[in-house]
Amino acid sequence: MIQVNDNTAINFKDTLIGPIPAEWEICRLSEIAAVKYGKAKPHGQGDIPVLGSSGIYTWVDKPLVDYPTIVIGRKGSAGQVWLTKTPSWIADTAFFLEWRTNVNIEYLAAYLHLHKLSGEHAKTTMPSLQKQDLENLLVALPPSPEQLRIAAVLNTIQNEITAQDDLINETREFKRSLMQQLFTYGAGEQPAETKETEIGEIPGHWEVKQLGDVVQSTQYGLSERAEETGKYPMLRMNSLVDGRIDTRDLKFIDLDENSFKKFRLRPGDILFNRTNSLELVGKTSIFDIADHFVFASYLVRVITKADILLPGYLNFYLNTDQAQARLKMLATRGVSQSNINAAKLRLFKIPVPPSLEEQREIATQLDIVDTKIAAEEDRKAALQDFFKTMLHQLMTGQIRLLSDDGLPL
Repeated sequence: MIQVNDNTAINFKDTLIGPIPAEWEICRLSEIAAVKYGKAKPHGQGDIPVLGSSGIYTWVDKPLVDYPTIVIGRKGSAGQVWLTKTPSWIADTAFFLEWRTNVNIEYLAAYLHLHKLSGEHAKTTMPSLQKQDLENLLVALPPSPEQLRIAAVLNTIQNEITAQDDLINETREFKRSLMQQLFTYGAGEQPAETKETEIGEIPGHWEVKQLGDVVQSTQYGLSERAEETGKYPMLRMNSLVDGRIDTRDLKFIDLDENSFKKFRLRPGDILFNRTNSLELVGKTSIFDIADHFVFASYLVRVITKADILLPGYLNFYLNTDQAQARLKMLATRGVSQSNINAAKLRLFKIPVPPSLEEQREIATQLDIVDTKIAAEEDRKAALQDFFKTMLHQLMTGQIRLLSDDGLPL
């Protein structure tokens, strides 16, 4: 069972890494395992995973190691930790561990994750973790039974996070399927008869219109640079996530009253990412926050004609796989960025149900799914925070896993 200590019931000792329970040991990573360099991957294709500093990235036909090991990023994503329990090939951008003593590798992987070395100190343009820094890393080792219990608790939380990920992905897939159905057959109880158009199959009673015919205005955002502090929060391209506004990682700007009035966002405004990598250009979100936000120059504000087109309907349609593929074909492609200007955007064709009620029903059904996704993502975030808390407290002995007689396991 899990029991919280008050530091008076269990003895602690001071060490080079801070206070730890008295019966725990401190050793260097090199005493537990030899730190080995990975190797350039072979040319053969197979079912053996190749792990680099960012995890699995390809597959080959033979392993470099045939035992469970921990992989630590050496270059690029230096310090990233990966646990592999199957035969694997470790790439030359990473280290792996060859065991010298008996240790619970799941416990050690979690410890290395908590005490991650970044390689940022390296005097190169790319972070590069040095072998001796990894070998000299001090590791706190509880008795073996307690290592096992700590790993089991952390694995339980990780399994919950994985299950939550699966649920989120299933709900997202359901949303994609529902969008395909709604924009092909309409929102009626029975599927509508369809017709083929230049933008694909749509309900027979819908029309195809250029965006410019159904929007009131399009407007570029502010060209001034946002800062860490300021009076007004500014939405940027990273604020557009899955059709919604993400207010994490905000930056700010000071504006005079006239400029603020010109660029202030209102609920129902559509924000369109006009320039970025081809993957991100064309991403669209609806502003639904009652606050004093403005928007940056690489975004276009789209205001619909309220008597013809509901913004919620438009936002969902523009985020369909089909619409995103057509928007990317519309983009002007540069060396590192693609661009869709406001004039091109106004020529973009969309399907328009003649009834606002049908538009509203489509948006409502998809809003319900989005609410479900948001709730599941909140639960995932809470589990991740819980994991971080438990990881720190278990690895420092602030929370102990005790036997029924109150002794450490």
